Amino acid sequence: MSLYRFDDSRIRWQTLGNFEHLWYFILDVDSDGHIADLLFKFAAGQKIVLHRHKALNTLFVIQGEHRLYYPDGSLKEVRPTGKYTRSLPSDEPHSEGGGDECDVIILFSIRGDGLLYEILDDAQTVIATITFNDLQALYEQQNQLL
Repeated sequence: MSLYRFDDSRIRWQTLGNFEHLWYFILDVDSDGHIADLLFKFAAGQKIVLHRHKALNTLFVIQGEHRLYYPDGSLKEVRPTGKYTRSLPSDEPHSEGGGDECDVIILFSIRGDGLLYEILDDAQTVIATITFNDLQALYEQQNQLL
């Protein structure tokens, strides 16, 4: 194991429905402040589902490269380990994934009290949404498993 690799062996990663190449672990949900802190892991060399961020997200790359892609699959941006990003709500769809060498692990802090994400199909039609209430329910379910 590389000296620079984050040891996530004790994290009880969760899956989100049948979405491929994506795992999460919710660290905390602040119901009063409408803040959810999560770890996301995206598989190396893969892309997750097309989506839109509909709430403020702050991100810190803990391990690997965080790659963002345009809807056509072309590379938009690469964020290396240690990169902090503030991402405002946007109607611009994108997908994300890990770099070539290892899965990417990112700390997300999501701030919003309603709609957080829109999940899209290849035609950019909304096929699912994730709200703050959904994250609260996932957090409660996750804690029952621990």
